[in-house]
Amino acid sequence: MSGRAESTARGAANAGAGRAGAGKRMPVVVVEGNKTQRALLRRVLEAEGDIEVVGEATNGAEAVDVVRRTRPKAVTLDLQIEGGGIEAIAALMAARPTPILVLSVAVQGVWSTRAVDALAAGAADVLPKPPRWDKTAEATVRDRVRAMARVRVRPTPSAPVRTPPAPVERGARLVALAASTGGPAALAHVLAGLAGVSAPVLVVQHLHPDFMAGFVTWLGHASAIPVKAARAGERLKAGTAYVAPGHVHLRVGPGPSAVLDPRPEAIHRPSADELFRSVAAQAGAGAVGVLLTGMGSDGAAGLLAIRQAGGTTLAQDESTSAVFGMPQAAVKAGAAAQVLPLDELAAAVLAALAAPVR
Repeated sequence: MSGRAESTARGAANAGAGRAGAGKRMPVVVVEGNKTQRALLRRVLEAEGDIEVVGEATNGAEAVDVVRRTRPKAVTLDLQIEGGGIEAIAALMAARPTPILVLSVAVQGVWSTRAVDALAAGAADVLPKPPRWDKTAEATVRDRVRAMARVRVRPTPSAPVRTPPAPVERGARLVALAASTGGPAALAHVLAGLAGVSAPVLVVQHLHPDFMAGFVTWLGHASAIPVKAARAGERLKAGTAYVAPGHVHLRVGPGPSAVLDPRPEAIHRPSADELFRSVAAQAGAGAVGVLLTGMGSDGAAGLLAIRQAGGTTLAQDESTSAVFGMPQAAVKAGAAAQVLPLDELAAAVLAALAAPVR
């Protein structure tokens, strides 16, 4: 979920999957306080015949009731509703967990931190409501909704006890984590278990660039180690997590140090493949790569580079992934040496760091 280019490409990639069940429409509930907007969303969603709006609600209480009765595959939700959109997400996830796509103008510009609040509350994805409902905008919304059918909802982790950064040692190893859809909660869960980690931790999360600052702040509250946005040329410290900013790739250079580069202009920017390949080049057998939940195949080739360099490669299993696309691509490529449930990944990272480099 890195930005406009990824949104469009990912939507196009998933559109076919969404329409695959010919004759079987995807049931969706629309939570929107404005009557005109509800009617417009119904028209947009049902335009191609494979999505059916089975219920509407104007606030959180109504949403819980409608979702319980209709059991939709997905919910679209505007944050600007009576009683509060964040509260509505929490209520829905407590009453009947369902993939929620936040579709709201309240996640743009100065309100972008609310997008992270929505993800933290349990929303599966966030999309700014388009200023103009042209054909491209309408197709993007439909594709994002279709993608919700592939999402498994999971509870969010609780905040752990924070530990200070570990001292930097000569030849320190490197840990790289990457995720897309469902990634914020998964990353928070893994980072919560990395207290005392003896290596720098580098993070790529596909997310709209406007949401990255808020995401880093939120992730820091959930993590057992300090979390910060990576800065170009910064010396990487063991026991600290560095998150790739939006619109640039995060790589590791000599030192080790952070390298930020907008090239290549790929669908995923930041790219898991770019990070993993650089980690393989700098750390070799001392690298640990972890590929978490997400759509598509970003990260599979890079994880394979780490494995071929002698490093440790881990992937999240299907049962705990919101979407098994990225981990599955790594498995098919022979890149993932271990496929583990989310709860076991942090321990596996620490175990790999404790073992001698072969």
